This record gives sequence, C-alpha cells and structure tokens, in this order.
Amino acid sequence: MALLLDVNNKTPAFGTNCWLAPNATIVGDVIMGENCTVWFNAVIRGDVHEIRIGNNSNIQDGVVIHCSYKKAGTYIGNEVSVAHNAVVHGCTIHDRVLVGMGAIVMDGAIVHSGAVIAAGAVVLANTVVEANSIYAGIPAKKVKDTGAEMEEVISRTARNYPMYASWYTT
Repeated sequence: MALLLDVNNKTPAFGTNCWLAPNATIVGDVIMGENCTVWFNAVIRGDVHEIRIGNNSNIQDGVVIHCSYKKAGTYIGNEVSVAHNAVVHGCTIHDRVLVGMGAIVMDGAIVHSGAVIAAGAVVLANTVVEANSIYAGIPAKKVKDTGAEMEEVISRTARNYPMYASWYTT
C-alpha cells in the first residue's frame, strides 16, 4: 500500500479509480482527480504548499513533485503524463502535456496545453512554454510545434496508464 501521510492537518485526497503503487509516497495537501495513476517510487510532497492534479493524469516511476514554501504550489491539469524520474516543482502544467523522462520543470514555470517537455530538458523558473510546442535542452527552448503525430502520443500515453494499472489490480 502506498505511503499516505497527513502533514499540518492536511490529508491527501483522491478521485475515483486512482491507482497508487505500493511504494509511492503522497503527503500533505495533495488533491488528485479521477482515473490517475502514481507509479513506483514516485513522491508527491504537499508539505509546504498545495499540489493539485487533474483527471486522467499519470505520475510515473521515480517522479518528484514538490512546491516552494509560501510561494508556489504545483498545479497539473488533465491528461498529463509526467515520465520517469522527472521533477516538477512549484509550477503550472496545463492539460494534455507530456513531461519527458528526467525533465525538470522549475518554480513559476507555466507549461501550456498540448506541449511536450523533451526528455532531460530543464525548464527554468518563470519560463512560459507555448501551447502545442516541443521544448528541449538546457535551458529548455522551443524546437518546433507538436503536430498531429505528437498530439496522438500525448493522448495515447494518458489513455494507456490506467490500462497498465489494471494489470496490477486483477
């Protein structure tokens, strides 16, 4: 069973049909929507500010989601995939976004809908990522628009993770 902890009288809350890996850690002021998955060794730490995650989003293996004390909560929209070992900290990620493996999204950044943050990219503090675009590099810069093929990847990834979770519950 996942480690769920209250912090400062704040208890993590989940919508229906969420799946949490047995060694995921979710603490404090975290509210997650419906049909979300949180994978092995992920940490969602709402101890110093709030974390909100929309519906149909997946937080993959080794991801760390945190905030800045009294400064920046973390807000993740619907149909967002945060890939393995990414760090999402004190930022806003809108709907239908893919954050690639090992990427870092820092405080105050805003990632608009339909965007892709490439694997290993570092989105610096207060960066605004354009909708329907791909950002890559260190620091992350726009490299191109997403196009129909990448939009399908974003959608398919969000759809697949609840299916993967079902393999663990049957």
